Amino acid sequence: MKNLILLSLLFTSSIALADLAEEVRCREIGFSKAAEKQNARRFASFIDADARFVSSTVTRGPLAVAEAWKVFFTGDSPTIKWRPQIVEVLEDGKLALSRGPYRVISNDEDGNETEHWGTFNSVWRLQADGGWKVVFDAGSAAAQPPAEEVRALLDQKDNC
Repeated sequence: MKNLILLSLLFTSSIALADLAEEVRCREIGFSKAAEKQNARRFASFIDADARFVSSTVTRGPLAVAEAWKVFFTGDSPTIKWRPQIVEVLEDGKLALSRGPYRVISNDEDGNETEHWGTFNSVWRLQADGGWKVVFDAGSAAAQPPAEEVRALLDQKDNC
């Protein structure tokens, strides 16, 4: 009987973590869509008050991050899109990692469209209200163009 109860608890825990992973996946997609639609206010709403975005420097907090990302929120700016390929939630259900490809499309000096690919890593923290916000974010440029299945991830229909 003890084994059955233990097995039931493990199964229930796995389902709960899978549900949380799906919540984080959808939050990550919503975060990207805010940038895709050039909605700076919505974009900033996904960022934890204590967030750190790491690139060649560290940017702290939603206002500073939104300011650093403003290039993506004006008229003829480059566009950015990303999608999670991996989402993992810690057993306590309070932190999660999402990782996947991103693509930036811009125009060069001659007006030709160029693509730049990379990988993002976002750490999400569960908030007191039950929502998720990004607390750490970092990305790195790809050394070469991604495989077709990675490219396809950005074109899949989102079920969020």
